[in-house]
Amino acid sequence: MRCCKGWCFGPHRSDRLCGVAPIENLDDIVGFDSRFAPITTLVLYRLLFLLLVAFNIGVAAWLLFGRAPAAPLPPVADRGVPELKLLSERSGAPVQQKPQASAKSGETAATDHCQSIGPFPTQVDMRTAMQTLSPHVPRIQYREEQAHQSRGFWVYLPAMPTRDAALAAARELSAKNVRDYYVVTAGDQQNTISLGLFHDRANAERRRAEIAALGFNAQVSERVETLPVYWLDFVLPAGGSFDWHTWLPGRADLQAKTVDCF
Repeated sequence: MRCCKGWCFGPHRSDRLCGVAPIENLDDIVGFDSRFAPITTLVLYRLLFLLLVAFNIGVAAWLLFGRAPAAPLPPVADRGVPELKLLSERSGAPVQQKPQASAKSGETAATDHCQSIGPFPTQVDMRTAMQTLSPHVPRIQYREEQAHQSRGFWVYLPAMPTRDAALAAARELSAKNVRDYYVVTAGDQQNTISLGLFHDRANAERRRAEIAALGFNAQVSERVETLPVYWLDFVLPAGGSFDWHTWLPGRADLQAKTVDCF
């Protein structure tokens, strides 16, 4: 093995220092004090923190001031095409008045003649007639009304003050051979004695007279029910020769009347 100025050259790495033992403790190094190791680590952390802060500041500055300006929007119209302006924006330009159009439409409506047919008892019946007439009239619409329809005539004894009084009157009727009666036990007509419901007023009056002859205060009242009915309003075609009976044959139950146009 050959040495030069304290260095030795040999086959092993541990032999490179001539006559010097391997370093196992940092305290063996001349001029190194292990008490300063924590301080060195703290300085490194502070440097790392300052670098991160500087990096964030640089990124924020680039986002705020480093972006390229937005490209200008293309023109609204092509070159050579004049810009559109409202009539109201042009100086001295007359503005069209809409009331003239309204007056014209009013004059047209005044020349129309409208008719209404009905009443149709159901929507199905009304819609069938509407589909039949629609191809033959300029305009058509339907409307709903409330109609009062008779449901017959009721013969009865007025309501008694108590349930026992109604039962006592029923026993008197039975004693005089009156069989067709019924004591109403609930509802608005409670303690009333029903003596029959008739479709014809003459039959109802005949029944009332028979019961009155036995000494009872029988009365007759018409039962009325409110039901929806439907009418068809339509504009008559020009010429005045339109007859809806041609398209709705066999509807003698319908009425026709003149109405205001819509």
